[in-house]
Amino acid sequence: MDDDGRLSRFVENLRSAGDQFAEARRAYSDAKRAALADLPQDDRGRAKLVCRRYAERRAVTLDEDGRPECFDPDHRDCRGCVEDVREGIVETW
Repeated sequence: MDDDGRLSRFVENLRSAGDQFAEARRAYSDAKRAALADLPQDDRGRAKLVCRRYAERRAVTLDEDGRPECFDPDHRDCRGCVEDVREGIVETW
């Protein structure tokens, strides 16, 4: 194999490692926020909530303020969901 082929393979492996690190970091952050909110988690560390707006099970990432990634500040059900998360009474699965 020539030097260009080895360099290309090295760069490809480096990118793959970077992608894996970013995913692991994101999963750790998601799990940490879900654990702080004392919510059940899926295998990727996302909080397992029942959406009040659409009445469906969702695995979601919580932001620093405990809001699900699907949060819509203009919707009444979404605001109620965040209040329930903060009070620890949100419906989970």
